[in-house]
Amino acid sequence: MTDLAAVKTALKTQAVETPSWAYGNSGTRFKVFAQQGVPRTVKEKLDDAAQVHAVTGIAPTVALHIPWDTVDDYADLAEHAEKRGLGLGTVNSNTFQDDAYRLGSVCHPDPAVRRKAVGHLLDCVDIMDATGSRDLKLWFADGTNYPGQDDIRARQDRLAEALAQVYARLGEGQRMLLEYKLFEPAFYTTDVPDWGTAYAHCLKLGPKAQVVVDTGHHAPGTNIEFIVATLLRERKLGGFDFNSRFYADDDLMVGAADPFQLFRIMCEVVGGGGLTSEVAFMLDQCHNIEAKIPAIIRSVMNVQEATAKALLVDREALAAAQTAGDVLGANAVLMDAYDTDVRPLLREVRDEMGLDPDPLAAYRRSGWAERIVAERVGGQQAGWGA
Repeated sequence: MTDLAAVKTALKTQAVETPSWAYGNSGTRFKVFAQQGVPRTVKEKLDDAAQVHAVTGIAPTVALHIPWDTVDDYADLAEHAEKRGLGLGTVNSNTFQDDAYRLGSVCHPDPAVRRKAVGHLLDCVDIMDATGSRDLKLWFADGTNYPGQDDIRARQDRLAEALAQVYARLGEGQRMLLEYKLFEPAFYTTDVPDWGTAYAHCLKLGPKAQVVVDTGHHAPGTNIEFIVATLLRERKLGGFDFNSRFYADDDLMVGAADPFQLFRIMCEVVGGGGLTSEVAFMLDQCHNIEAKIPAIIRSVMNVQEATAKALLVDREALAAAQTAGDVLGANAVLMDAYDTDVRPLLREVRDEMGLDPDPLAAYRRSGWAERIVAERVGGQQAGWGA
């Protein structure tokens, strides 16, 4: 039987980090779409993130992206976040928006370019020191477009050398999260294309290096929950970038394309003991056509709902059916949990947390959407590259 009190406790203590860039303007390869009321500064991004946390109660930190979120005084930024009831979370590096990186960054054939990229990564660790952030997230756009363009093995050697330099700089309690992506912007080879490549590098580096799973970074039909289960088993799952995909790296709201997949992933997280602070749950989404703050609230709620369903799985009944080889019975246990309407449970949990049972309705009533449209006039809106 499921312990409902334990389920509630787990839901109340869950934390989903929101990304600073999701509050800014974003778009497709063809166009970045502007919206009224979009933040112009990092502090305004934090102000918006505070609204998400205020109505959901489980979005207490904000991930930064450098150089998009560069400021002169990170202690002041951390103080601003604290005043808003937030903390500064994962520091995300950017080695893909400089002309020097046309042929790669840490894997580039030119040592000078590699030094430039590594220098940026080390600067990110300095920022972590200043903000108190635990995690450095690394995603590299490095790869090749044509056979023979570069030596595939040599690029892996360069990658390993760069990662080792950054790993050696990490301080006490700091971690490196290595992200992978099947393709894009490189189309022939990608230097970190899959979880196996990321895992191999992290394994060699040591315990401070972990793999991060972006749910949109896989080939169609990939069993992401198998990857999650394996990385948890090896204690190498550092976190998630949650989003949804229909075709490629669509960066749609998590749970929008395949809520059953999100449930299956969370089943492995719960079953593998991954519902802890050691596994970072972060959104990585771009809200191009929908209103940003409500979309982020909805995304946090989607993660909550999938988590609640995963927590309601009768693990004893599931184990008994699996041991007995009862294929349909085992599947039925999972489907019973998935088919459960957990919205009443989550409304009850929010009520017990002193929150409005309906986060989206609470946000609409707050008047924040109207306020930022009226007040954020003039200046340069934040967005890709700013």
